[in-house]
Amino acid sequence: MTIEQLLHEKQVKALKELRGMRKPKTRKLFKALAYLGPEDFLVTGYKKSRPLVAFNPAAYLDGDDLLIFPRFIFDYYKYVSSVGMIRVNIEKLLSGDVETPIESKIILWPINLWEFLGCEDPRAFRAYGSYYIFYTGKGYFLEGREYIRMDVLGLAEYDDKWRLKRRGYFTITHGEEKFTPKSNKDSAFIKTQGGKFTLLTRPEIKNNRICWRGLADIKAMEIEAESLEPVLVFEDWELKVGWSTNAVPLSNNEYLVGWHGVVLEDLSYRDGLAVVDGEGRLLAISDYLIEPRGLIEEYGDRPLVVFGDGLVSYKDYLLWIGGISDYAVAIFIAERDKVLEELRWIR
Repeated sequence: MTIEQLLHEKQVKALKELRGMRKPKTRKLFKALAYLGPEDFLVTGYKKSRPLVAFNPAAYLDGDDLLIFPRFIFDYYKYVSSVGMIRVNIEKLLSGDVETPIESKIILWPINLWEFLGCEDPRAFRAYGSYYIFYTGKGYFLEGREYIRMDVLGLAEYDDKWRLKRRGYFTITHGEEKFTPKSNKDSAFIKTQGGKFTLLTRPEIKNNRICWRGLADIKAMEIEAESLEPVLVFEDWELKVGWSTNAVPLSNNEYLVGWHGVVLEDLSYRDGLAVVDGEGRLLAISDYLIEPRGLIEEYGDRPLVVFGDGLVSYKDYLLWIGGISDYAVAIFIAERDKVLEELRWIR
């Protein structure tokens, strides 16, 4: 049995057994704290100082500073993305005292064939003494003289000064076999387990996109096929689901993470939260908590999207830092306890 066949069997079973945990409704507890459009970023170190669009940002709380990693696009025709970084004081952000434009720098851009079309949708975390960014490497694989389109799960490692140390992409392995899905993205780091770590990920198997958990080797950039298990599947009213954010520790063995679903009736991206344990098993789930509303959030290059890659817990609040309709950044805020009350515990 190949790796793809193994995962397909697990997926078929999950699509029968894991449906019915959610309802198609939104309890909008998060409110917009700030919007950052492309005009609010001043990029240094590159000949173009203003991106055309800036969206789908990762986030990482570094002391009193919130690091935000927007996805920048400077050119319209090829739509090639890079990843930038800004630093804002979180108290100033909460008080509405952040001055714009905010000085930014590009920390990740395409240099390999497998990311030739862009470095997309980052997720930031720290482990093993380094900073890391998961991202989607949108590009090609060369087979003979034919270029095959692929979206791979990329990983970039940085030192304490955010200098790039290495980059690569993950494969799924079992014995001597290696498998690279035609699309693998929407991933989050949970915790280290010796030289390996648990992660949440979203490989596309037989044209279906559901949420998985697994065990990976960060040095070899390999995910163990046998460790992969489905966690969350799309409901009847959805086209697909995926993990949306980094994982935020709640306790020694509870982690809060965002997810998104694409709704069939209008193709909107709507978002909810889940709690998983240290192995990625689902403990609690919400219905939708964020959906695009109003002109600023609904209208852009890809309408009806809230897609947020950054989740931060600060004092009594949760900050959800997201992209809106593929053109701007929105920072949403809610009281953490009120949000957690909306989760239904299943374990």
